[in-house]
Amino acid sequence: MKRRIFIKNSVMGATALAATPLIARTAHQKALQISLAQWSLHRSFNDGILDPVDFASIAMEKYKIDAVEYVNGFYHDSATDEKFWNIMKARSTDAGVKNLVLMVDDEGDLGTAKEKERMKSVENHYKWVHAAKILGCHTMRVNAFGDSDREIYRASIMDGMAKLADYAAKLDINIVIENHGLFSSDAALIAGIIKEVNRPNFGALPDFGNWCLSAKWGTTQGDCDKVYDRYQGVAELLPYAKAVSAKSYNFNEKGEDTRIDYFKMMKIVKESDYNGYIGIEYEGMEKSEHEGILITRELMKKAWNNT
Repeated sequence: MKRRIFIKNSVMGATALAATPLIARTAHQKALQISLAQWSLHRSFNDGILDPVDFASIAMEKYKIDAVEYVNGFYHDSATDEKFWNIMKARSTDAGVKNLVLMVDDEGDLGTAKEKERMKSVENHYKWVHAAKILGCHTMRVNAFGDSDREIYRASIMDGMAKLADYAAKLDINIVIENHGLFSSDAALIAGIIKEVNRPNFGALPDFGNWCLSAKWGTTQGDCDKVYDRYQGVAELLPYAKAVSAKSYNFNEKGEDTRIDYFKMMKIVKESDYNGYIGIEYEGMEKSEHEGILITRELMKKAWNNT
């Protein structure tokens, strides 16, 4: 087993996360809104068992979930096809499903040090901003990868994100960073970047998983040399959140995630000022995707109702 180093902040403690009676009453009245992230079914889509164009109807018909988050990787060939996105919007409307977020990967590092390459990466994302707009999404999630030097990265990612957020603002689309490993999983760093960029349409998408600081994509399903405390990280990003992802891995006999304390995590979200959807993002391998989605949904409900 590799040594795990948990990054802790001494200022952050039980007192900081504990709710006052007023906050507790408010949190108790807050309704749980559940959406479905397309990545939960990525194996089925990649294997051709399911068709990505049917995602909205799958969410409603199989799971009775009326809000979804898309992954651009399933639609690369249609990126600039406005007709396609209008059809996708119509499909979701017919299914009675709201489109919330378009998650965008593999369009270049927005925090690379070289200005020309960084601007190219920014421009690569423009087509997805337009796709998100046609879909009716309010937010586009991007990755905050870039230079390996912390200070160079910080300056570069601020520049790239500011430029992309300014472009997206013209279409009334939010740009959000998800913790996806390396510097993007350093929640204190990302929160500071969001605050300093200071754009109303620029924020975060905290994910319950993906807190590995020593690997790209940041999965914490397996071993990781250096892990950011997931509960602290979610709490630090929630003030800037425009979406939240309930990552789940594998489950014990009680239907509880074996790596993530959902009761603790959902309490943090519930007692925050965040009032949006929480997206199911099952990524485990021990259950089928269908079972994983169902178990995650029930765990979310149980944890929410018991906090």
